[in-house]
Formats: sequence, C-alpha cells, structure tokens
Amino acid sequence: MQAFLRDAAQFLPLLLQGLKFTILVTLGSLALSTALGLVWALMRVSGIGWLVLIAKVVVNTLRGIPILVQLFYIYFVLPEFGISLTALQAAILGLGIAYSAYQSENFRAGIEAVDHGQIEAAQSIGMGWGMMMRRVILPQAVKIVLPPYGNIMIMMLKDSSQASTITVAELTLQGSLLASSTFKNMTVYTLVALLYLSMSLPLIAFVGWLERRFGKGAKR
Repeated sequence: MQAFLRDAAQFLPLLLQGLKFTILVTLGSLALSTALGLVWALMRVSGIGWLVLIAKVVVNTLRGIPILVQLFYIYFVLPEFGISLTALQAAILGLGIAYSAYQSENFRAGIEAVDHGQIEAAQSIGMGWGMMMRRVILPQAVKIVLPPYGNIMIMMLKDSSQASTITVAELTLQGSLLASSTFKNMTVYTLVALLYLSMSLPLIAFVGWLERRFGKGAKR
C-alpha cells in the first residue's frame, strides 16, 4: 500500500495534465453535439419533406459508423482534401458530430412527448412554427430530455478516451505512456480508473437528481 501511495504521488501530476484534455474534449464535443443534435431534431419534426429526409439520412449515417472510424476519417482523411485539424480539434469535432445523432433522437423524443393539445392551442392563437417552438414546445421538452441528456454526458466523458487514438494527450493516453515507461501498470491504470470515476460519480448523482426532480414534476 505504501508503494502504491508513493507511486501515486509521483504519477498523479502527469495524469492530471491528461485530465485537462479529457475535460476539454468532453465539454467541446458536448456543446457541438447539443447544437447539431437540436438542428437535426428540429429538421425531423419540421414537417418539410426534404428537411426530414436530410435529417434522417444524416442521423442514420452517423449512428451506423463507429465513432473511432469517424475520428480517423476527420484526422487522417480530411487533410487529403486540404482540411487540416489539430488532434484536439479533430477529437472535439469527431465526437461532437458522432454524438449529435444520439442527441437528436433524445431531443426529438422530448419534442414529440409534449401534449399535442398545447400545440393546437398555440396554433389557434396564431403562433407561427418558430414562435411555437421557442415559447411552447422547447421549454417543456427541455424538462423531458434533461435526464437522458445527463446520461449522454456520462457516455461522452468515457468515450473521450477514444481521442487517444488520434494522439490527443488526454487521460487514457497519458496513462498508457506512463505505464509503458514505468511498467507500473497496476498503479497507473488504477489511478486512471479512479480519476474517471471521480468525474463520473458526480454526474451520475446529478442524473439521479434530475430523474427524481422531473419525474415527480411529470406525475403532478
């Protein structure tokens, strides 16, 4: 145990450097996936045939291609078309685009769960589609989508480790480099797991609170 604590004190500062990039990738891709996911969802419920078709094709395509392949394509293939990105930019873009498909389905389910009677009431007083979305549907849909949105946050935090495959020096890659140079695999990967857990547990507790809070609100 003493040896573990001694090694942990030595390795932790290096791992925390990788933790910074893990947080950057998670927050950046979360913001991008939220924005794009909302766009795809609004296109799906717009009722305009060609917009619905485009959104379906995009979402199904993204869901059908592994995240790892999307990351490789953005980082290694796009430069052949003159689009060069840093590893960090490619990781945020790749994860953000990939997860926008899942965000889209979450948002669409929330929008479609809003009572149709309220939509008819909004239309009856002359609200246009855009105003109805902003003032009636989306505020209610947000309460519905928050708990699954929290689960997506947890998934993105863990999937940020895939950024290590395109050389982003996040927590997993830092751990791998440290383990290969020190041969202290048990110590290093235990610390990596504990750091991920320390970030995931507050999010898990937050998601549980959201489910209780809005679950009760729905019952009332």
